[in-house]
Amino acid sequence: MLNKVMLIGNLGKDPEIRYTQAGTAVATFNVATTERFKGKDGQMQDQTEWHRVVAWSRLAEICGEYLHKGSKVYIEGKLQTRKWTDQNGNEKYTTEIIAREMKMLSPRGGTDQDSSGGYQEPPFPDAPAGMMGTGEDVPF
Repeated sequence: MLNKVMLIGNLGKDPEIRYTQAGTAVATFNVATTERFKGKDGQMQDQTEWHRVVAWSRLAEICGEYLHKGSKVYIEGKLQTRKWTDQNGNEKYTTEIIAREMKMLSPRGGTDQDSSGGYQEPPFPDAPAGMMGTGEDVPF
């Protein structure tokens, strides 16, 4: 079986860095991907999709240090859906991309375009099993 996601897009805002009680860094940020296509009327149209990305440990620290709003980035990871409870006690679900790899595609210190937007972030989860370290569980 395979659970793999690859994205190339732009950050909607600077990554947010937090730390678990155990001191593990967690970065969250939104990446926008835009698909361009010709509509029924023959006019070019853009359709933008927003993706919530979560990075852990050293990768989270690197994302926080080098990525900024508008940065073009390549993200590779896996999809994960989790359940959480909002402030009103309602159960909510969120699907995130758990990043395993990140490559900066913008020139250093630059951005390719000014993106904006996003959505309310659900609370941060506890570190998933096997993600507390620096990737010792990766078989290669």
